[in-house]
Amino acid sequence: MYLSKSKYCKAVQCYKELWLDTYHPEYGIDSNNNAVLDNGTNVGEIAKDLFGFHFDVSFNEDLNMMINDTKALLFNNNVVITEASFQYDNNFCSVDILKKNGNNYEIYEVKSSTDVHDIYIHDVSYQYYVLTSLGYNVSKACVVHLNKDYVRNGELELDKLFVINDLTDKAISLQEEIKNRIEEVSEYVDDKEEKFKDIDECCFDPYLCPYFKYCSGNIKNSVFDIEGMRTKQKVKLYKEGKQKFKDLLDEDILDKYKMQIKYELDESLKDYCELDKIKEFMSELKYPLYFLDFETFQQAIPEYDGISPYDQIPFQYSLHYIEENNGELFHKEFLAQDGIDPRRSLAESLVNDIPLDVCTLAYNMGFEKGVIKKLANLYPDLSDHLMNIHDNINDLIIPFRSRYYYSRGMKGKSSIKYVLPALFPDDSSLDYHNLDLIHNGSEAMNSFANLRNMDVEEKEHVRERLLRYCELDTYAMVKIYYYLKELIEKDI
Repeated sequence: MYLSKSKYCKAVQCYKELWLDTYHPEYGIDSNNNAVLDNGTNVGEIAKDLFGFHFDVSFNEDLNMMINDTKALLFNNNVVITEASFQYDNNFCSVDILKKNGNNYEIYEVKSSTDVHDIYIHDVSYQYYVLTSLGYNVSKACVVHLNKDYVRNGELELDKLFVINDLTDKAISLQEEIKNRIEEVSEYVDDKEEKFKDIDECCFDPYLCPYFKYCSGNIKNSVFDIEGMRTKQKVKLYKEGKQKFKDLLDEDILDKYKMQIKYELDESLKDYCELDKIKEFMSELKYPLYFLDFETFQQAIPEYDGISPYDQIPFQYSLHYIEENNGELFHKEFLAQDGIDPRRSLAESLVNDIPLDVCTLAYNMGFEKGVIKKLANLYPDLSDHLMNIHDNINDLIIPFRSRYYYSRGMKGKSSIKYVLPALFPDDSSLDYHNLDLIHNGSEAMNSFANLRNMDVEEKEHVRERLLRYCELDTYAMVKIYYYLKELIEKDI
């Protein structure tokens, strides 16, 4: 079987994934995240300059062309080559960065993450196997990743932006295992008869397998649908034969898991409500009330000063507010221009829109508070006002996360995307699926990041969709607040 380094890494996770890729790819669910792929490409391009001048082997569908181009460049005594390509038997790899010093070769595998994961060790070790099998003296096998502690200040400093981890000893220790795995997976995939492979932790680690639903038989209400339970515990219960919700009714598991199970199995159950706890929560909220939601995007390679890799950069907010009990609902919003650092203009707008000492509501407030605190640290002249907003934020998720209120439609979750349709199942105006183009935070993040690549007409359309999406987030909070308020009033 032909193995690339990506296919080999799939084999580390599960042989059957490769078998299904070969014979039944239609059974899989495409889970590729284009933003993640773009980050990887961008980081890889920047990292190519890590060792200065280099030669790049251009991609060619004819892999032999890439291999021959690499061989030609290796006639140089001291050289840095990016995408250097090699094949030993049916095992192919392109090395992100190959550094040749005389007869010594150094492998550098570039990753866009901020840590070294086990699968990366297998990745670079496979490359070590291919090159050493061809007779090259590999003196180093390294993984290069982003430094999460790096803060940009001026021009990019590549030696500080990236961390180089020397994994040569680990690569050497894995060589016999790699050889055996290559033989085993080739035999496994060459057999056209499908073999049974039961569900295990490998279905989720290091990545969710695209064939999980196929291999699990698309079981409805399975143990894997329990929200918040650790994968290890789910797999353990599954292997004990407790695969469906009905098998778990008498199991010794957390009450919140049992609540989800009971509500999923019994459609006649009425919504659960601890009214006293809800009253206590609502008593802490005072008018005027401001409902705040941010949208942010991330940059693997920070473009602005004061930014680290993958920092949350706020570019938009929606703000609904009510000045008095049963008062009129008002709305304000902010959306930054693309292609510039949005933080200062957003921070200035925020302190203009939210007065001092008012009660602000967020949904899962840790995110909003984190954004505001970073802005306060960045802009000392706005810090006092920003921290006043920060210190007066309350969290609307509490009644649902704490299970003071629970509805079957929440499916064990407390996020607004589940709570809202559970409380208002027949209100199409509150259905995120009915929005045009942008339906969730990830789509908002990616859309804003791509604005700079759009023409004027497309850009205006996307900006309008961003505004409507974010507006629904805070309007949803208003609706949830009034729902809780009505629960209390009905009891009076």
